[in-house]
Amino acid sequence: MRDRSGFSLPVTVVVLAILYVYLSTVFIFIERWFGLMSSPGVFNAIVFTFIALMCVFTYSVSVFTDPGRVPATYSPDIEDPDNPIHEIKRKGGDLRYCQKCSQYKPPRAHHCRVCKRCVLRMDHHCIWINNCVGHANYKVFFIFVVYAVIACIYSLVLLVGSLTIDPPKDELQSGDSFRTAYIISGLLLIPLCVALGVLLVP
Repeated sequence: MRDRSGFSLPVTVVVLAILYVYLSTVFIFIERWFGLMSSPGVFNAIVFTFIALMCVFTYSVSVFTDPGRVPATYSPDIEDPDNPIHEIKRKGGDLRYCQKCSQYKPPRAHHCRVCKRCVLRMDHHCIWINNCVGHANYKVFFIFVVYAVIACIYSLVLLVGSLTIDPPKDELQSGDSFRTAYIISGLLLIPLCVALGVLLVP
């Protein structure tokens, strides 16, 4: 696996997007709709903060968890009567062998050109986590996507709801800054809901 301790632009973009959506949702949408000092405001802020924290936690685990590497000593046991079936190449019928790693590949293991090694049960390489999605981090990645979809939909509901409230007079003077925040949030949330929702479709 490549060194993931360095700077990654896609990961930075995701972190900034999560931070922006959280701050906009709590301090603009919830504040304008309910008021942060009201019971509904406190409740929604607590719930959304929990969802956001779970997004950050599961995202971090997805980024820093090794997806699973093929053991250097792995070799298919073609004589094992309890495991008589082995995945074979589509052409030639030979056992799967990685020329780049110089070792046999278990079923569903694939070589990642970005990570430069074979990954167990590799699903895909995701640039947004700067890591492969594989055997060891597939579950936490899926949970992250679920929390992210919930957060985006929740934020969109709060965004639309806050637009139904007439702003106080003192906010009318700073209307342009609020309008910009709403536009940016909408441009973030709607595509994210669609893109992440597609990942949940079986």
